[in-house]
Formats: sequence, structure tokens, C-alpha cells
Amino acid sequence: MATVREVSDTYIDQMAASDPIAATAWGVPGYDDRLPDLSPAGTEARAEIQRRALAALGDATDTDSDRIAAEVMAERLSANLELHDAGDDLRSLRVLHSPHSAVRQSFDLMRLEDESDWEVAAARLRAVPGALEGFRATLQEGMARGLTNAQRQVRACAAQCDAWGGLDDSETSFFAGLVRRYTGGPSALELEDAAAAASKSYLEFGAWLREHYLPAATPVDPVGRERYALAARYFTGANLDLEETYEWGWAELYRIEQRMTDICAVISPGASLREVIEQIESDPERVIEGADEFQRWNQELIDTTIAELNGIHFDIAEPIRRCEAMIAPPGGAAAMYYTGPSEDLTRPGRTWYPTLGKTRFPLWREVSICYHEGVPGHHLQVAQVRLRSDRLTRFQRLAGFTSGHGEGWALYAERLMGELGYLNDPVFELGMLSAQAMRAVRVIVDIGMHLELAIPAGERYHPGERWTGELALPFVIERSCFPADFMASEVDRYLGLPGQAISYKVGEKVWLDCRHAARQRRGGDFDLKDFHRYALDLGGMGLDQLERELARY
Repeated sequence: MATVREVSDTYIDQMAASDPIAATAWGVPGYDDRLPDLSPAGTEARAEIQRRALAALGDATDTDSDRIAAEVMAERLSANLELHDAGDDLRSLRVLHSPHSAVRQSFDLMRLEDESDWEVAAARLRAVPGALEGFRATLQEGMARGLTNAQRQVRACAAQCDAWGGLDDSETSFFAGLVRRYTGGPSALELEDAAAAASKSYLEFGAWLREHYLPAATPVDPVGRERYALAARYFTGANLDLEETYEWGWAELYRIEQRMTDICAVISPGASLREVIEQIESDPERVIEGADEFQRWNQELIDTTIAELNGIHFDIAEPIRRCEAMIAPPGGAAAMYYTGPSEDLTRPGRTWYPTLGKTRFPLWREVSICYHEGVPGHHLQVAQVRLRSDRLTRFQRLAGFTSGHGEGWALYAERLMGELGYLNDPVFELGMLSAQAMRAVRVIVDIGMHLELAIPAGERYHPGERWTGELALPFVIERSCFPADFMASEVDRYLGLPGQAISYKVGEKVWLDCRHAARQRRGGDFDLKDFHRYALDLGGMGLDQLERELARY
């Protein structure tokens, strides 16, 4: 019988060949010139790879590390297959984590330094039309089975295609911008032709979405309890009591709002929250002008944080002390995100900031967001795992990320930096609290909208009414204190990707509960730095398993 490591190695090799976008993200070489088959046959082929791996795991658990690795792999593969078998692949058109956006984003992680790199890029560009055609076939299969996503998602995704294809001006297309980075040489004409074809295919796909898919799409945004529970289990790796979680989200929001009120009294006694934010954002000392300057500021904060935390609060290995701050290409979702380093660490981890066309950046919120995406958040968590080939399988190091674990840690990291003294400026603490409030709002509206739950009778906002997308937008803007354009994109995201938005706050709660339990068990012997080392060395996993494993610490 194959060992867990052998099953893991086989899975990564087979999945990299079947899904070159995943291979690029993982840094597995040899597939950057290709794109996956996004047709029904291609998605079924990848599901079959998962089924074979799941069956091969068996009881190959000779050691405790094997046991953990097998449980991680079994849980993730089972969760993927549950979604596949429920027809999720046939309606996976959404503003975030959709195949059409994954195709575009695959170019962000490619090495583009010498002529051979550009030859590889040209080959992948030529593959774009076929990939989108395959995805179109999958959506058509979903239409035939009555499995479509909501009209809201269709319109938003068509707009993404317009942006990436350069609808208003071909020079603004993502692909035209990509090949402008080529400094000249024998691949120039081929790159221009391939970029033009890729741009055209996005415009055609967007037009097809409006003309053919939109009329068949459901006008209903909520996915209902069954689909939501399945998705929430996938994103958290936990079986949640959804009503209980919804009520807890309200309690968390009220707790955070009270603390924000207290902090506002420190910053500007007698001023309201809105007045305090206006004061902060009009202070030129707390604002960066220009996207390039903001990128430099973000990079400096990442570098400084790594240097100051290393050796004191975390031991950060030299190969992962580099994390690049990037500006995200336009057209995607509004939220900042992180991409991990390649398997061999030659490509660093990166944070990506969508500017949404802004050139002015108030910093009061950005400090804790940088900690979330960089260090001690996603970069420390993901990059450190890449190094642990001594104890973690390739699946754990490359494919074991679970949103509840990963986003929960990153949100925990924001709070942790306050505990460590890095948010002593009340303005920056207020920024962290606004991010916490936004994540509590996510729990409320994500569960509330999809299950069409009632707003509590004692709440000041539309008490007793049932959630809709229209009710959600004013609520999330007011109660999160984030800009309206950002939160409009967020509501679209919640409705298109049910269960993901709750994973942040739900995951953070598990991290905090596990830390509290460990502190109670160990008493005076509890060491926070050692707890973090032990926990992060476990790698990614579902929240139910994380609770079990950290109970052993």
C-alpha cells in the first residue's frame, strides 16, 4: 500500500498536469505554457484524480505526522468532491474564485525575465481562447441541467471581461499591458497577436454571458440552507450551527462597535465615529498620495515588520524574509489578497492591493491590513509551511490551505499585533477594529442573505425584516466603515461565494479559543512564541481538525 507521502506526491503531480493554473500557483515547473481544460470533461477528470487519491489514502498512517497528513488530505478532497458532485463546477461563475478570473490571474505569477520566459507566456496566451471556450461549455452544461448562478454574478463577471479585454480601448486590456512589459526581441509579433486573441476572447465571453447566459441565470441571489451548509463546510472545515453562528456575529459586531466608540473618545472626545474618520482621512500626515508611493509604503512596512518580529515573537527563516507588495491589475474583486511563494521559493510571496482607481490612500486602516496579508498573517503562515518538507507532505505544503484556518489566522494576526504593541496609536487600533467589524458584518449578512434570516427585533437597522442584497449594502457600508465601492464589490462576493466570507471571523474564534485553552492547560509554562511555532508547523487544515490537534499542545 502506498504511503501518505507517496499518495500526496502522485496527487500533486497529476493535478499539476491537469490544472496548470494550480501548477503555476504552487510553483511546480513545466506547465506555465498551458491552461487547464475547463470543459465538463476536464472538471470531471480532475474530480477523478481526487477520488483516486482519496481511495489510495486508506489507513496509511504509521506515524502521528502521517495521521495528520492523511486527515488533512481526506478532509480537503472530500470537501472538494462534495461540491463537485452537487454541481458547483457547472455554475462556478462568480466575481471571486471563478475559472475565468483564474485564467487571467495565472499570468500574474509567471516568471517574465528572459526570452524563453516570454516564449512560454506566448504559448499560454494562445491557450486563453480555448480555456474560455471550455468554461463556456461547462456553463452551458449547467444551463442544460438547470444549474446556473445568479444574474448579479453574471453582470459583474461580464464587466470583468470588459475590463480585462479592453472593451473601451484595446490598449487598456490586461493582455496588451502584459506584453508591453516585453522589451523587444524575436517574440514581439507573436506576443502581440496572442495578446490580441486573448483580449478578444474575453470580450466575446463577456458578450456571451450577457446575451446567452444572463437570460437563463436565476434572478435569486440566496442559495438556500443546503447549498450554504455545504459551501460553509468547504470553506471552514467545520460543521457549524448556522443560526448560532449568525447570532454570535451580531454579538461580535456589538462588542467591536463599543470598543470603537471608546477609541473615538480617545482620538477626538465628543466626536462621532464618522467625524473621527473624516478627521483622520483629512490629515495629510496620515495619507499617502499616489499608487506608487503607497506601494513603497506597503513594502517598507512589510520589511520593517519582518525585521522586528524575527527572533523575538517568531523565528522567520531567511528564505521567507522577502515578501513583495504589489498593485493588483484592475478588473478583479476589491479586496486585497496574497499569493504564496513557489515550491522552491524562487518566486516570493506577494500581497496584491487593488486600488479601484484611487490615488489617495488614508493609512488608518492599511496598517492592520498589511499585517493580515503579510507578516505575521498570510505570508508567515503560507511561506513557513513551504519550508517544512521534513514533516509535511507536498499536499500539505501546496494544497492544504483552508479558508477558515488561513483567513482565521490572518485575522488573528491583526489582533495579535495590537497585543504586541504595534497598534498603540489609537488611530491604527481603530483601523484594526473597523476590519474586525467588517468581518463580523460578513458573518451576519452572508448567513443572513443566503438563509433569508430575520434581522433581530432589537436591532436599529430594519428590525424584523429578512435580509436581501438590497438591504445588505447600506448596512455593510454603515457598519463596516469601509468605502461604498469596496463594500458593493464585497456584497457581490458574498452572494457569489457563499460560506467563504464567514471563514475569517469563525476561524479567528477557533484560533483564540485554542490559544486560551492551551494557556489554561500550561499555566505559567505557556509560551506564546512556542505555541505559534507549533500551530503553524501543523500546516493548513479544517477548523475541526485544528481544534483537535491544538488540544494536544
